[in-house]
Amino acid sequence: MALDVYHAKRDFSRTREPRGRVAVRKKGHDSFVIQQHAATRLHYDFRLEMGGVLKSWAVTRGPSLVPGERRLAVHVEDHPLEYGGFEGTIPKGEYGGGEVIVWDRGTWTPVGDLEKGYKKGHLEFELHGEKLRGRWHLVRMQTKPREKHENWLLIKADDEEARSEDEPDILDERPESVLSGRTIKDLKGEDPGWSSKKGGPIGMSGRKAVQRAKGKALQAPYTDISSHKMARRAALPEFVEPQLATLADKPPMGERWIHEIKFDGYRLQARIAKGRATLRTRNGLDWTKRFGKVLTDALAALPVKDALIDGELVVENSAGSSDFSTLQADLSVGRNDRFVYYGFDILHLDGNDLRNVALLERKRVLRGLLRGGSNLRFSEHYDDPGPVVFEHACRLSLEGIISKLAEAPYRHGRSKDWLKSKCSARQEFVIAGYVPSSATANSIGSLVMGVFEKGELQHVGRVGTGYSADMARALFRTLQALRTDESPFDEKLKGVAARDVAYVRPELVAEVEFAAWTADGKLRHAAFRGLREDKVAKDIKRESALSGGTAKPEVGKVKLTHPDRIYWPDAGVTKEGLADYYAEVWPKIAPFVAGRPLALLRAPEGIDGQTFFQKHGWKGMSKEIKLLQDPSDPTDELIVIEDLDGLLALVQSAALEIHPWGVTTKNLEKPDMIIMDLDPGEGVSWAQIINAAYEVRRRLEAAGLPVFVKTSGGKGLHVVTPLKPSAGWEAVKAFAKGIADDMAEDEPDRYVSTITKSKRKGKILVDYLRNGRGATAVAAYSSRARKGAPVSMPLDWDELSGAIGPAYFTVLNATQRLAALANDPWETFRSSEKPLPKNTGR
Repeated sequence: MALDVYHAKRDFSRTREPRGRVAVRKKGHDSFVIQQHAATRLHYDFRLEMGGVLKSWAVTRGPSLVPGERRLAVHVEDHPLEYGGFEGTIPKGEYGGGEVIVWDRGTWTPVGDLEKGYKKGHLEFELHGEKLRGRWHLVRMQTKPREKHENWLLIKADDEEARSEDEPDILDERPESVLSGRTIKDLKGEDPGWSSKKGGPIGMSGRKAVQRAKGKALQAPYTDISSHKMARRAALPEFVEPQLATLADKPPMGERWIHEIKFDGYRLQARIAKGRATLRTRNGLDWTKRFGKVLTDALAALPVKDALIDGELVVENSAGSSDFSTLQADLSVGRNDRFVYYGFDILHLDGNDLRNVALLERKRVLRGLLRGGSNLRFSEHYDDPGPVVFEHACRLSLEGIISKLAEAPYRHGRSKDWLKSKCSARQEFVIAGYVPSSATANSIGSLVMGVFEKGELQHVGRVGTGYSADMARALFRTLQALRTDESPFDEKLKGVAARDVAYVRPELVAEVEFAAWTADGKLRHAAFRGLREDKVAKDIKRESALSGGTAKPEVGKVKLTHPDRIYWPDAGVTKEGLADYYAEVWPKIAPFVAGRPLALLRAPEGIDGQTFFQKHGWKGMSKEIKLLQDPSDPTDELIVIEDLDGLLALVQSAALEIHPWGVTTKNLEKPDMIIMDLDPGEGVSWAQIINAAYEVRRRLEAAGLPVFVKTSGGKGLHVVTPLKPSAGWEAVKAFAKGIADDMAEDEPDRYVSTITKSKRKGKILVDYLRNGRGATAVAAYSSRARKGAPVSMPLDWDELSGAIGPAYFTVLNATQRLAALANDPWETFRSSEKPLPKNTGR
């Protein structure tokens, strides 16, 4: 763009913005500037000097230092170079009315051919700023119908300047202007037309403004609490009855509330006094010795005389989210190096009782105290609308959120100042019996659960998955000591419910995740998460049912033998658990597995036993699994299923992975999809894989094709295009090969299109061979025979980030995600199909 649009949008008799003109600059003088702009919505204007102007993008949420995290950047009109020094107030009623500060500035260096990169919609560059440095990407998205602006994505590359999600957000850490030291809030109330050319506000020089801003940033935020009017001097108590959250059907709305992610661990109160730290459960039990010295030493080393902190101890799984089952597993083997304590409240500090201080002020104190810890972390909160935070948590298959009144004091016991919103039905139940495993000696096969209602124990069903092999044996040993001949239930169990049950005294509590309550009050699709030794059995009652539960799944007629056989020993997923999962997702997985030739990865003894690839029928195969003669080879018969019973028959046959052809049995010679498998070599980061997916997307969209993405459940991503079945196998494969070869030729340091492993170190294989006749790729929603029971999960492109890795979604958490989705990211997959472009040349 020239500056015509810029000039046309502004009345320079009213605004102090520079008029400017296209400049002639020498090579090597490329500047960049980022201006924080409080217009109708707060955003960051990202500007790169190119061709004598500042090419400009409005970054709605600001830049992120987390590799692979994509921030929408709307391409706007070019600005003059003089604009890079503008800071001030644009009058209301003028274009972009609001406050502006220069948040960062410096120089930038393009990586590769600048003009070629800008033209094809992928700029890679290095920033040399006061706040931002290192490599970055700007990637153009395909313009959709009726879109007025050109949307790009700003992405941080994975280098030494990058930060993890756990590290401070640069936007919060450095809010000040690099020119004046003022923040955007400092400009509020300034006279319209104020600008940096006129200096700072009345009575404050630029130097003083910088000093004030730095003082705010560097001041230890917990040193002045004694002066707070609601703090009072008091001795440190041994223990304080904790505040508890009330279950809500949905998160609250309004600015009074803040929202935190609900952790999946043990609620613990940390008491620090005289250089020692103790940890107590919500019931006041001293569990200090259970967690070893690593955590308590870190707490004792905090720079305080005494303190009382409320928080949660967790262990994070490979996907980076807290996981109670993993915590239980670590405790069972005496492992303590992965414990992380998230503090979310502070009740006492250095002789000051803080319980009457407003929550946000208490959290400000706690943030400063826990800043920079590795195994001590501050539980961040969000002031976005509750439903927005809740939806994001549920799409990530997290447990839920806790909403808290921002200005409320700390109140003991359960109150409505704290509300918990759960993404899936999950609560504690009393163990009243067990059914021995039919597949493994001295192990439990399922637990028989109950809840207390009016002092009587009521039966709620069985839980038959979620146990690791070690946990199943440990529970058997523990429950043997509690055996009793008398049923602890108020009403006698009958029929199937009573079959093979060994009753125990109702003393132990287990946490269970389940899909929903059935009409007769029983658990459906329930998975064991761990024992809750911090809960008392008599206190366990049925919690209110969640609103908006999942639809009742189809039920197949295939009988499972040894349903408690454990297929994934580490995750505790059994044959029955896999069957439950597929029954839940059948409507979604059906288009990708039914009526298609299949190859199967079978593991009769689970993933730790022998596995083999099956492309043909076998002796004893269920009649629900069909065989289809391959017309191109009369001696070959292809495996096919047509319905849910066929899928459950595959589960019974220990098929842990389902790999369909990219074609239906109705038209075996005309593929109906293209699959580009991005397989990383050694040393390739997740951010690089995401960037590769966007590059494949850009090339496919340039050819006029729709593009979808899913995790592989393994190491990479699958980029998938639905096709109208018109072209033959050779044409489709040749087209896919052309995409892969072009990427390898254009960026040989990043991509290869040959399978040779020796050429793949540090590079991504763009695997086009999935598109040949008889070739397969794992189906969307299929499980994988890998640790953790991952599944291949369809995603929205906006979800690609460091928060979701290739094996993030599993048999145990995938249905929770699907229930939380307002819109299926692949809903339009089949309706979007287009024929293969006729001109497939480069």
